[in-house]
Amino acid sequence: MTQPSNPSSNPPDVPFSAQLRDWALHNIDRGIPPAPLARAMVEQGFDARLADALIHAFWMARATGAAIPERGFTAAQVAAARYVPDAPRIGPGQTLHAGGRRVRVAARLDPHAGAPACAVLDGVLDPDECAQLIALARPRLARSTIVDPGSGKDTVSTARTSEGMFFRLEENELVACIDRRVSDLMGLPLENGEGLQVLRYPPGAASQPHYDFLMPSNAANRASVSRSGQRVATLVMYLNDVEEGGETVFPESGFAASPREGSALWFEYCNAAGQLDPQSLHAGATPLSGEKWIVTKWMRQRRFASAG
Repeated sequence: MTQPSNPSSNPPDVPFSAQLRDWALHNIDRGIPPAPLARAMVEQGFDARLADALIHAFWMARATGAAIPERGFTAAQVAAARYVPDAPRIGPGQTLHAGGRRVRVAARLDPHAGAPACAVLDGVLDPDECAQLIALARPRLARSTIVDPGSGKDTVSTARTSEGMFFRLEENELVACIDRRVSDLMGLPLENGEGLQVLRYPPGAASQPHYDFLMPSNAANRASVSRSGQRVATLVMYLNDVEEGGETVFPESGFAASPREGSALWFEYCNAAGQLDPQSLHAGATPLSGEKWIVTKWMRQRRFASAG
């Protein structure tokens, strides 16, 4: 990396070199969040504020599919790269009402304090619902895949070593009840939801840090966003207790949620302006005692339409 330079007589407000641009985009495409990239630039002699501004501008442009200039950013582009959280879609207070159920808010994080917008919720599912979901999902499990960022194709990867399956939206009476409850809880129309995904993490399995929103780095992701809009929020519901390990971890903020039967973790990462939150990077830690079962709901900006 070299310090930004631009010989033009009309330089941009925040110039950068082609070498820096290529380095930043290469690492962003590898899934590296802004903070460690900015730290690496500071270690190479960059001013800390400049490094932070440039990396966030590169990251937001890449995440939203915006054109990335060749020589530098304008001041407006740098300012627009800062994620500004909206008011949370889930309701305020310590008790939420969803599908006739009272859900207790056990904890919230403040997105204005450099954390992702998220909340830990108790009593989203009851024990019988958890057991039924596991029983229905078990015979349909297959090795989990991830979307290859280059090709857009589903592929088996060491980055995710769980087993999983998808229910169709409102596939049966139980799934329909949960779909409606989750829609109420997340404050978005039922039709915006993707089908519930059940995942089983056996001992030693994990998912590496990743984002739930769709990076427009391949044709499949761009087509999906064009059909249904971006993913905006996630609800991870825990189907069993895990005695040790298995947390959902946000490495950028240091927050972790422990799996407890019937509880859930809600977080959102796309605001009304279409900005995406780099703090929403998260991972599934390895269960150290027994296995972990979860069911996940992703919500879109518009009615979800699959490629099929």
